[in-house]
Amino acid sequence: MKVATAAVLASVALAGCATIGRDFDSTSLAWLKAGETGKTEVLAKLGLPFRVGVDSGDQTWTYGFYKYRLIGTSATKDLVIRFDPAGKVKSYTFNTSFPEEQRALDPAIPR
Repeated sequence: MKVATAAVLASVALAGCATIGRDFDSTSLAWLKAGETGKTEVLAKLGLPFRVGVDSGDQTWTYGFYKYRLIGTSATKDLVIRFDPAGKVKSYTFNTSFPEEQRALDPAIPR
């Protein structure tokens, strides 16, 4: 009986949280340089992208890490890299809801 109760409690706890994607280092993205950084370098630093797509004709790679919680605060971050036709970074966008990353990006965010 105790084992069954423990199993039910464990499954409820696990069902309350889901992680999608793979965490990536977002503390410094200065190495991403438009017109210089190529796909090979991006792959070496970040691995395979979570998603691949197209934005206004430019190929895009998205790296995402999403932590969803049933109870508590969920947090997500994604990095979308746009490539020019030569396979070099054209631009990138990084967004996060992780509080420590938000404060690092904008000190005006309250603690």
